[in-house]
Amino acid sequence: MTYRILLAVNLVAAALLSGACGGEPEAARQAPKEETPATPLPSDVEEGLAAIASETAAQNQDANMLVETGELVSPVRSELSAKFPGRVGQIFVDEGARVTKGQPLLTLETDYLKLELDQANAALARTHAAAEEARRDFERKKDLLAKGSVSQALYDRTKATLDQAEAAFAEAEAAQALAQQRLEDAVLVSPITGIVAERRTDVGERLGESTVAFVVVQISPLKLRFRLPERYLASIQTGQVVRARVDPFPDEVFEGKITVVVHAVDTATRSFVVEAEIPNRDERLKPGLFARVEIEPEKKPSS
Repeated sequence: MTYRILLAVNLVAAALLSGACGGEPEAARQAPKEETPATPLPSDVEEGLAAIASETAAQNQDANMLVETGELVSPVRSELSAKFPGRVGQIFVDEGARVTKGQPLLTLETDYLKLELDQANAALARTHAAAEEARRDFERKKDLLAKGSVSQALYDRTKATLDQAEAAFAEAEAAQALAQQRLEDAVLVSPITGIVAERRTDVGERLGESTVAFVVVQISPLKLRFRLPERYLASIQTGQVVRARVDPFPDEVFEGKITVVVHAVDTATRSFVVEAEIPNRDERLKPGLFARVEIEPEKKPSS
């Protein structure tokens, strides 16, 4: 396109020069000339001049645009461990899988946990029956005491028996709830919606209380973290729009807004940290990608 523009401009200039130095006859030069309308420029020349003007304006605008390199990072990174030691019985997801909040990732072996729950259920049923029988006996003694048919001492012993039966029932309820909770906790679930960045265990492996089994990261939205020279510290504010470009999608621009401006200058680099939030609703961007960041500093009001 640029070559065609230059060629057209040269042709017009050559034609004008040839007309000026073409050696017209003396009589023709002395004779009065009629005014003729200006010859319109060829369409290619007009388009070229318009393109040059547009490019110049864009360059002038881009002269105020800062371009830096940043990195996309996840705002939430969760290292997941089992709530109690156990052997991995089944794994439901692998690295790179997209997971939602509450989705199961793995389960420990639960054979013994199920037996514990069965025992707790049986103990709960037994203590419940004992408590009900103690309550009925107490109600009978209460009526007989009102009629004077039983002694106060017998009534008091019956009341104590009821209290013990109810306490045993409450203890059995707590044991049953604990066994049920342990069985539920044998399933490791994702606390966030995101992707599985790492899987560090396999079926049959024994997990300790501090063993990290999965690393899950949030990818929507993402943080864009970059640095700017210290001279721009007063020109960057939260809420400003930034544009990011990444190598996997070179023809696309991803917009976000500044959420954090760290008002502290690194003495080694003479720069400060800025963070922006990129919505990433389609989840095409991934943590760890480098991005070319474009931002226009706010102009200071003239004094």
